[in-house]
Amino acid sequence: MKFKILFCGALLSGSLLIPGMLHAQEPKEPDQVALANDEFENNFFEALKQKGIENYDKAIKSLEKCLAKDPQNAVVLHELGKNYLSLKNYPEAEKAFLKARDLDPNNRWYWQSLYDVYYETKDFNKSIPVVQKLTEWRKQYYQEDLVSLYMYTQQFDKALDLINEMEQTVGMSEKREMYKLQILSDSKYRKPQKETLEEAIKKNPKEESNYLELIYLYSESNQEQKAQEVAKKLEKEIPGSDWAQVSLFKFNLNNNDGKKAAESMFRVLDSKKIDRKIKHRVLNEFLIYASNNPQYTGDFDKAIGYFEDDKQVNVPKEIGKFFFSKNRYPEAIKYFERGLTQKPDDIETVELLLYTYTEAAQYDRLLKKSEEYIELYPTQARLYYFAGLASNQQKQYTKAKDYLETGIDFVVEDPELELKITKQLVDTYTALGDNKKKNEMAQRQAKLEKSKSN
Repeated sequence: MKFKILFCGALLSGSLLIPGMLHAQEPKEPDQVALANDEFENNFFEALKQKGIENYDKAIKSLEKCLAKDPQNAVVLHELGKNYLSLKNYPEAEKAFLKARDLDPNNRWYWQSLYDVYYETKDFNKSIPVVQKLTEWRKQYYQEDLVSLYMYTQQFDKALDLINEMEQTVGMSEKREMYKLQILSDSKYRKPQKETLEEAIKKNPKEESNYLELIYLYSESNQEQKAQEVAKKLEKEIPGSDWAQVSLFKFNLNNNDGKKAAESMFRVLDSKKIDRKIKHRVLNEFLIYASNNPQYTGDFDKAIGYFEDDKQVNVPKEIGKFFFSKNRYPEAIKYFERGLTQKPDDIETVELLLYTYTEAAQYDRLLKKSEEYIELYPTQARLYYFAGLASNQQKQYTKAKDYLETGIDFVVEDPELELKITKQLVDTYTALGDNKKKNEMAQRQAKLEKSKSN
């Protein structure tokens, strides 16, 4: 599939290459022109084919033949650089990308390829002007990288200025919040000071950034009461401030005011300005609080609904893990099942759910669910273990025998799982009165246990 895509790309690129090849040549007979075109295109197609099967050296040779015909072809130079980059020949990759960029400075991909070289070689100083240029195409996306580059190169003034600018344009994020705290921890950058900020708030009570700076400074000096007062003032002066709710949420939790903490949490979760990672952190803190204060479980269940479209983190699954670690199996089951409605093909969540059924001794549900998933994943040995375990517990020994014998054949380099299935088979054969098989499995069990202890 990868080769097919590359080859189609070659057809599109090839149509642009022929004029570049001809522009500096003397007029030729039509047959000669066709032959020249064929040779150029054939070499370019061959280069794409070789790159597609990771023969980068051969691809480079074909591209060099193209450049012999047209040394000023930016498309060919860019392809050449990509092959050198794949070989980690960074000096030659940089040289090719620089030539392509100089020939066509308005092509974003040439700048991006240069950035790839500098990023891989950790040349952050060279990266900065390239990323500054890339912000012309995707400002917010590359500004995030630029903040990190300023931090890596210890250009903290520029990093702080850019962070403050982005707070006003796109809101805050957890990473930038961390960078800002790191910068402000140095007394050199603690300007304006508390008194100056308080004065600035009096003069311009609608400037949100001054409140946030002041909350940071009070929190850093352990003046939580003062920080809370500033957050409340921010909420009063700018009722729509989402960031006030982040601070108030923490203060309300610390004051054991679950009702107000829940109100602030929902404001945070509903915000379009606040980064999803911060929302995860808020939810996690409320989870810990609600687990010790069950009267807020309803608020917590409602909050999870805000993460149903989260493609990166299966929130119900992570909550299930939390309750499982506390041996609170009914809650863990509830959230693992909810996690599977969100992502039905997550085999890890399936196995966690089955394990929780086992710990909760819910063998009827364990058998039913494991059988359902065996239909979907017929080579997953652990599913057969759970089905066999549940069948044994329900005295369905023939069924247990079938599941366990099948499952043990699928075990690959997992001695612990093999031992578990073997133990179950000892119980199964004992119940079925098959002493020969029981003795075989007992010997296998002893061997596995001895190997485990060594």
